[in-house]
Amino acid sequence: MIGEVGSTVSAKNGLRVLPNYSFSNHPDLDILIIPGGYGAEEIEIKNKRVLNWIKEQYEKVQVLASVCTGALLLAECGILDNKRATTHWMDIDRLENEYPKIKVVRDVKFVDEGDVLTSGGISTGINMSFHLIKRIFDADVAKITAKRMEYDIDI
Repeated sequence: MIGEVGSTVSAKNGLRVLPNYSFSNHPDLDILIIPGGYGAEEIEIKNKRVLNWIKEQYEKVQVLASVCTGALLLAECGILDNKRATTHWMDIDRLENEYPKIKVVRDVKFVDEGDVLTSGGISTGINMSFHLIKRIFDADVAKITAKRMEYDIDI
């Protein structure tokens, strides 16, 4: 977990998360997953420091992914321009209307554009994660991981 300054982050319904790192002290990343939720779509989408950090990381990571409305942050950064993308069904019209350069895909769990992946809501982020495991390792590793989690998945 990486937070802007490394202090406790208050999430929805009072959940508190203590990031391991801040923007200034995190290790180099191979994969970065941007979460969504109210904070992403209403607050962080206006936070230039967050948006600039995402753009900087996009230039460094092998894979940049988003879950739910984290796609709006990628869109605001211009990362999804001329790419296919998806987000939570409640916000897919917003993604399409506010970011016309994106090829919005509806009724899918996730979209893989190689170095950028986007997923719908929280549970579809799990499907996207298994897809990444399959891409990086193989289908057997993804199946074993799903079995350990008791998660049903077609791979």
